[in-house]
Order: sequence, then C-alpha cells, then structure tokens
Amino acid sequence: MNDVLQAQGLRKAYGERTAVADVSLSVRAGEVLGLLGPNGAGKSTTVGMIAGLTRADAGSVTVSGRTIAADEFGFKRRIGLVPQDLALFEDLPALANIELFGALYDLPKATLKKRAMEVLEMVGLADRARDKPATFSGGMKRRLNIACALVHDPDVLLLDEPTAGVDPQSRNAIFDNLEALKRAGKALVYTTHYMEEAERLADRIVIIDHGKVVASGTLAELLRALPAAQTLALEIEGAPDIAALQRIDGVKQVQFEAGKLTLGLDDLTRCASAVLQAVSASGVSVRHLSSGRANLEDVFLALTGRQLRD
Repeated sequence: MNDVLQAQGLRKAYGERTAVADVSLSVRAGEVLGLLGPNGAGKSTTVGMIAGLTRADAGSVTVSGRTIAADEFGFKRRIGLVPQDLALFEDLPALANIELFGALYDLPKATLKKRAMEVLEMVGLADRARDKPATFSGGMKRRLNIACALVHDPDVLLLDEPTAGVDPQSRNAIFDNLEALKRAGKALVYTTHYMEEAERLADRIVIIDHGKVVASGTLAELLRALPAAQTLALEIEGAPDIAALQRIDGVKQVQFEAGKLTLGLDDLTRCASAVLQAVSASGVSVRHLSSGRANLEDVFLALTGRQLRD
C-alpha cells in the first residue's frame, strides 16, 4: 500500500536546544503507527511539525501527495489533530463545537450538519449533542475532541496522548473508535506513555529519544532486538553461583538482588532445566518460580534507560 503520510528528516531547535534532530516516519492507509518516547523526547514537537502547526527547521512532510509549501490549505485539510491538551469551547454545545471546527475547513452548511452528527454518533455522544462540554466527564471530552478532528473527513489522524486521564471504560470506547477508523482506511499516528495501548493498537512502532529515532518496526521485530526474549525469576534462599549461570548456553542476563534471581533467556523451554540444575548444585533452595515474556516496556527501557525524565 502507498504511504499516506511521509515525514523525512524533520529537525527543530529552540535556541541551543535541539528538540527534534532527525526524525523520519511513514504511515499507510489503514495503519496505526505508535510514536513512543520519554518525556521531552520530541514526540509532541514531531506531531506539531507533521500537522503544520510548528515550522520545521529542516525536513519535509507529505500528506496524500500534498506539502504545506505547495498547498497549505489542501495539506491541512487532509489532517485531523487530537492534541494532548483538550481543545474545546466549554460553554458551546457539543454539536456547535464540532460545527465550529468543521467551518474552518469551509464545509458546506448542509454537509457540516450531517458530518457533525455522524462523528458524534461514532464517538457515542449523539444523545449529548445539545449539552455543553463543561458538563462532560474527562472521557467524554476526549471523545468529543476526536469527533472535532474527524468532522472534515481527514486522511490522517494525529493523536497526542488521547487517553490521558480517562477511565478504563472511556479508554476502551476510544480504542473501539480508532480500530473502526483503521478499518475504514484512515492512517493514524498515536503517541502514548502507555505501552499496553501501543501493543494493542499499533501495527508499527517508532521510538524516539533525544529527538532521534532509536528503533522502528513491528512489535515482533522490536522484541527480536532484545538480548533476552524470555525471563525466569526465582525467589531463593542462599547465594547462587552467578558465574556458573552465566556459562549456560542461552542465558543472556543474570541479576541477583535481595533474594531474587532474574535471568534473561533466549528460550525458556531449552534453558530452564539447566538453570534449575545449576541453582540446585550451588546448594540454593527455591521458594518461588515464575516465568514471563519480554514486552514493549522491556524494549522501551532497554533503548531509553530507566532514569527518570522531567
């Protein structure tokens, strides 16, 4: 399939601080791209440049064959933006909010009325069309924000942490909306701090840190890049022979702290027996054993580190 969105070599600096150094990404129709990174990594700046709200110092963005330099209105007409901070007029009815945003795209009045009700129905707010967002819950406001971004029927939807601060029911409703949009052929860029959201929604994932792409690919491809795909955790009494464990074929990582022995393995089925034999041979008793598989959070922390970010 052809790429609906292409961003190449995006750069943005604020004085001496480089927010985005060299970010490239692409999204096809009917695809969700997860854009992940720690606080301050450059996600929101990248989204702003893609949307045409932030002027890039270098690089280019093409949406459905249009560039902002050649056709600014046509370019922005193909993009819907759901910002991190709610963008609603609290004292205007929900329907009027959507119609106001739709009017910015010169939609004919009859078309605008029809589309506004269609997107309200899509996000489950048709029965609250005449109510003001000031009376809505946080989840309802997020869903209304999505409706506002969809009223002009864009090809690309940019979602900057759209589930921040919402309850599980609203999150699931938003997921259902996004999965329906994907089936309808929309291209979606989704930024989030919730790894399980990216695992559920994203067809491909781009991880950025310090303004640069540090990894990209499907979840399976990212997991294969880890040194250990599976883990074995043992709660033990005594001190294990770390050197003997490290010599076992297939053991990639060994960590022992406060009575907990954690091993990274490339194949649990093949390695577990040898690990348990080595532990037993060192005279250590096992109180509890558990195993698990690596996930997106493991990839994220391996690439960006565990240090706290402001």
